[in-house]
Amino acid sequence: MEVNCGFKVSDLYADLMDKAITILIADDNKYIRETIRFLLSRFDNLKLIGEAESGEEAISLARQLSPDVILIDINMAPINGFEATRKILKQNPSTKIIGLSVHKQPSYAKNILQLGAKGYVTKSSPHKEIIHAIIQVSEGKEYICAELIEHF
Repeated sequence: MEVNCGFKVSDLYADLMDKAITILIADDNKYIRETIRFLLSRFDNLKLIGEAESGEEAISLARQLSPDVILIDINMAPINGFEATRKILKQNPSTKIIGLSVHKQPSYAKNILQLGAKGYVTKSSPHKEIIHAIIQVSEGKEYICAELIEHF
C-alpha cells in the first residue's frame, strides 16, 4: 500500500502483513487524534480500536479493549500520561505503550520508559517514524525517536 509518506508498508514490514495490530490513541488534542487516525487508516494491518481524550478515559478503554499498542500523550489532565501508563500496565502488562509528546527532553522519554512503556516519539516525528515505532513496539522491541536516540 502506497502512502503519502513515500514508502510502502509491504516493503518495510512484509512479515507483518497478516498480523493486525490493534491501537488506542490517548491525547487531549483532537487534531493530534485526527492526524494519527488518518495516518493509521492508510494501513490495513494497523487497526484503530479506540480514542481517549484523557488519561482516565485511556485507563478505562485500555481495560475494555485490550489494545496491542497505546499511543499516549504525556501532558493530559487530571491524569497525565505517566500516571495512566503506570495504571494501564498494572491492569494489562501485555499492552505496549508509546509515549507521545511535544517534549524533546530525554527526561520525558526516560521517565515513561522507566514506568514500563516501550517507546517514545514526539509529535513532530515523521509519520514514517510513528508507524515504525508502532510496529517495533508491537514486536516487543523498544523504540526511541531519532530526535532523542543519541541520549540513550
